[in-house]
Amino acid sequence: MSFRAVTSSVSSSLARPCLGLRAIRHSIPAPIVAARHLGIPPLIAQPPGGIVGTVNDAAEIPPPEKLHGSYHWTFERLIAVGLVPLTVAPFVSDAALAPAVDSVLVATTLVHSYFGLQSCIVDYIPKREFGKVHDAFMWLLLGGTIATGYGFYKFETEDIGLSGTIAKAWKA
Repeated sequence: MSFRAVTSSVSSSLARPCLGLRAIRHSIPAPIVAARHLGIPPLIAQPPGGIVGTVNDAAEIPPPEKLHGSYHWTFERLIAVGLVPLTVAPFVSDAALAPAVDSVLVATTLVHSYFGLQSCIVDYIPKREFGKVHDAFMWLLLGGTIATGYGFYKFETEDIGLSGTIAKAWKA
């Protein structure tokens, strides 16, 4: 193929007018179209570049909240670090302390899992883009955590508990 043939095909494709809404409609991925048919609300329209206002506007400072700042991050890290000795404690503690240590292990695991999944929802389903879908996932997470907590409660009171199950699996 000659240089002239290549340049003529490129220039002719650049000179074509935009195909308009039909091309845009057919370029939308099928899962998004299917989501609309299932009644899932569309994404909230974002400003170009995600910028609200102009570059000369002052940044809005959010009101301080202890649960959403450095205290929250510190609490998450303390929970994560606290799980390390708690995973070993049921196996080295006295049999009389085992139910109490086991329940603290279960509660700490639930809180740690809740914080981790909450971070995933906040990162990957942001409220500014998804709106009510974000809220629905947060409520679903809360309901799942409560159901899991009830399941752990029943497992601890009516069966051998988490540490007993881990000890059985370790010996098997």
